[in-house]
Amino acid sequence: MKVIAVNGSPRTNRNTATLLQEALHGAEAQGAETKLVHLYDLNYKGCASCLSCKRKGSRLGGLCAMKDDLKEVLREILTCDVLLLGSPIYFGNVTGEMRSFLERLLFPNLSYNEGERSTFEGRINSGFIYTMNVTEERMKEANYEAVFQSNRNLLQILGGDSEILLSYDTYQFTDYSKYEASRFDAAHKARVREEQFPVDRRKAFELGARLAVV
Repeated sequence: MKVIAVNGSPRTNRNTATLLQEALHGAEAQGAETKLVHLYDLNYKGCASCLSCKRKGSRLGGLCAMKDDLKEVLREILTCDVLLLGSPIYFGNVTGEMRSFLERLLFPNLSYNEGERSTFEGRINSGFIYTMNVTEERMKEANYEAVFQSNRNLLQILGGDSEILLSYDTYQFTDYSKYEASRFDAAHKARVREEQFPVDRRKAFELGARLAVV
């Protein structure tokens, strides 16, 4: 069992990365081999619309034709059993790096043929962890759920089941007094960090463990 986690946050040790690490620990508890990839460490772009993956007789096998730092990451993912994704929500959506990654991973496996959605012959189960500064109520008002469901539907191109984990009202700054952020109550944020984030970490562990079971 091989589990790969992809961090779409620019931070490698804060909310999103922490929850991904917990999910990997859960997978490791089931005996899985794990790996964590930080997208912001890589030099790559989104889909270039070259359409090489759609040419008749293509030998790409679902792998994007572009040659950059993402190439080998994508190759490894296409042979894994479980894919864990994580991204903070910026301006109502995942980060640009995560979106570009999803384009490069999924579009080459999306079928343009009538009656066929995917050309991917394997099965990769997935879990997507979203962290966000807003409360659950504000998330619903802004209809972030449409983004989450859209990504869940896209991941079905990989032939497996896909789960979602949401972490709300996250702690952004180590010291709120140093920033122009008066709309946020620092004491409330600290309380959420102390009381709710450990719960989210446990849920992430359980997610990783659950997906890593054959």
